[in-house]
Amino acid sequence: MKKAFLNWSSGKDAAFALYLLQQGKEFSVEKLVTSVNTETNRISMHGLRKELLQQQAKSLGIPLEIIELPGNVSMPVYNEIMQQATDYLRSQGFTHSVFGDIFLEDLREYREQQLQKAGLQAVFPLWKKDTSQLMKDFLKAGFRAIIVSVNVKVLDRSFCGRIIDQGFLADLPPEVDPAGENGEFHSFVYDGPNFKFPVPFRKGEIVERSYQPSKSKDDECFAEERQSWDTRFWYCDLLPEKSNS
Repeated sequence: MKKAFLNWSSGKDAAFALYLLQQGKEFSVEKLVTSVNTETNRISMHGLRKELLQQQAKSLGIPLEIIELPGNVSMPVYNEIMQQATDYLRSQGFTHSVFGDIFLEDLREYREQQLQKAGLQAVFPLWKKDTSQLMKDFLKAGFRAIIVSVNVKVLDRSFCGRIIDQGFLADLPPEVDPAGENGEFHSFVYDGPNFKFPVPFRKGEIVERSYQPSKSKDDECFAEERQSWDTRFWYCDLLPEKSNS
């Protein structure tokens, strides 16, 4: 089997990508790799505390590799840090890097270009899958997830902190992708068929945070110009609790 590491976001896409690969015999996923903001000790876009990330990895029984990123990291510095990390993983015998992306072409192209520099191949188990069916399969498999972040422009505060279930999917506006693939929402998976135990947590406060995009062209990693739709988010803080495991 091909030795692979999974770019672990803590959310549903990464979790389901891992699950699908574990059903096959082509890849052996032997490490979860996550970047964490060193100023907040959280996963950047998800706002998830590092302690919960570590509990996830423990429940999945897969070693966790944390890549530390400064709070306001520029694109050149980000690329340098990630290049060092992938070079290290390649030296450990890893040959493939797994992502949970579904249909963002420019993001896939960027990932593949960066990995080529380290001699690694990208794997996209969910690529081009129908997102409505994907979410049905995700829930049918037994995964349990909670929404930790929503884009203010497309979803209101009430969606933040909700459990992903059929009711949540039915309440999404028609213009919102069922899997949030356009950045509409982010999630935290706390249980599933490949988890040894549910990750215990309790919901904290819900807060709104705003971000200013970089004005430097050097900080744009995609060819297409991004709009300012992704600068305001609602975040639901999840607080770790003691596990009985």
